[in-house]
Amino acid sequence: MANVTTQTRREMTGARMVVQALKDQGVEVVFGYPGGAVLPIYDELFQQHDIRHILVRHEQGATHMAEGYARSTGKPGVVLVTSGPGATNAVTGITDALMDSIPLVVITGQVPTFMIGSDAFQEADTVGITRHCTKHNWLVKDTSQLSDILHQAFHVATTGRPGPVLVDIPKDVQFATATYTPREAARTAHYKPATKGDPEMIARLVDLMERAERPVLYTGGGVINSGPEASRLLRELADATGFPVTSTLMGLGAYPASGKSWLGMLGMHGTYEANLSMHGCDLMINIGARFDDRITGRISDFSPNSIKAHIDIDPSSINKVIRTDVPILGDVTEVLRDLLAAWKARGSRVNREGLAQWWAQITEWRGVDCLGFRNSDRIIKPQHALQRLEALTKGHDRYITTEVGQHQMWAAQYLGFEDPNRWMTSGGLGTMGYGLPASIGVQVAHPDALVINVAGEASWLMNMQEMGTAVQFRLPVKQFILNNERLGMVRQWQELLHGERYSQSWSEALPDFVKLAEAFGCKGIKCDDPADLDDAIMEMLAYDGPVVFDCLVEKHENCFPMIPSGKPHNEMLLGEAETQGVIGAEGGVLV
Repeated sequence: MANVTTQTRREMTGARMVVQALKDQGVEVVFGYPGGAVLPIYDELFQQHDIRHILVRHEQGATHMAEGYARSTGKPGVVLVTSGPGATNAVTGITDALMDSIPLVVITGQVPTFMIGSDAFQEADTVGITRHCTKHNWLVKDTSQLSDILHQAFHVATTGRPGPVLVDIPKDVQFATATYTPREAARTAHYKPATKGDPEMIARLVDLMERAERPVLYTGGGVINSGPEASRLLRELADATGFPVTSTLMGLGAYPASGKSWLGMLGMHGTYEANLSMHGCDLMINIGARFDDRITGRISDFSPNSIKAHIDIDPSSINKVIRTDVPILGDVTEVLRDLLAAWKARGSRVNREGLAQWWAQITEWRGVDCLGFRNSDRIIKPQHALQRLEALTKGHDRYITTEVGQHQMWAAQYLGFEDPNRWMTSGGLGTMGYGLPASIGVQVAHPDALVINVAGEASWLMNMQEMGTAVQFRLPVKQFILNNERLGMVRQWQELLHGERYSQSWSEALPDFVKLAEAFGCKGIKCDDPADLDDAIMEMLAYDGPVVFDCLVEKHENCFPMIPSGKPHNEMLLGEAETQGVIGAEGGVLV
């Protein structure tokens, strides 16, 4: 041990400190793009073989790749970019990671310390620019502090509510020499969020669970971020109590889609039964979600008659949007473990009669078949395309990423997720261009898995250059593009809410995606006939390299159910299901 300490405390340059710190943190891969202000670090990367570097085509792509890597593994994603435009190009991905609680460590180069403030070539106030889109950031002006700060950065990114951090390193700090601080000697004790929940609040929640007639478990990405044990405990809680379970977009997979208590996704494009259960419940238990507006709808009418409990690691999320009656600050794993133990110690009681009536009502709502659609043998419906993708891939070791738009919501509705960390999508920020680079990050982490990016053609084009990355590193990502030649979600809102005035919601100059794929050195597949769809999907799956699948679908299909912005959960647009004479929870016809 003494030899290790002597070795790790040796003198080295700032650039070598960066690489050594990454090794000490167990980093296996870095996503980045070189430039003048980070060349010393790239020179050190060149001289080692423990850390793999993935050369991206754009710095936004690097951050989304790191997000995909982090979301699918639970490990922090690492990004390395240069100063000025290198850093500013990364801001969108950093903000995306902050909104969705994804642990990233972003290392940026900076002009030399003596040039800061002089408007030097490729200078930008990176710390100032990213102050509001990181958990914390640092500008390191002293090489003797660099290694300690790098270790702090990993600690902050992964402790408590995960999120992105940034370390900005001037070029002269990279060249200078100082003593390296090993990981075990770094100062991290000052950031130690509470993980154990208040026993009195947990006991109060147990009492409410025993008496509730119409309970709902409302789960979010915090369950997945807490680790695999949290998902196991959630499943145990749901199965033991018989409470129904719904989830946000980010929480899909924490409870299995095939589970007996599963209601489907909640929110703006959630299922009829999930939204009406949320509206009509008498006990809502929020586990690791943040009450975002896509879930709550009109806040004044959100779950109006329920007692609300909220379990969250982030104190700023509790009572921020919705006032809760039972706030429990703590890590989801720790709180669920204590909650189950307390509930079992009191006899594992629930209101059986009330639950039976509640499930009878939920079963009636399920009969609406809110995801039903009118299929066609003439043109591919996007819902049908995803149903076939699900049927033909569900037996694989499968990971799904998405872009943002209608296709994203259809993927959430029609693809089933049995396990956590299998679904990577941009939730809070809704970042078009996320899915392609995210799929690359997932494939880097899971080289033998099937990784599919469900995309819309408009969103996919925003970062299409990253197909070059996939080809260079022989990453067999499958790009499944639902091509409606429209900005689908924009067009849907214009149809339903803006008098069918389709302002700039389509492109008149789309590329030939098969030729584009071939230009990158990939396989291109085009399908526009429902009769050929299965064979085309199987061709995509059989190919051992990257594929761009151009699936031409109905141009004007709308995504339902839909809660219009600012409406409560019991005012859904149901599309095809509306023709069934659907009656709402309060006895009124839903519009």
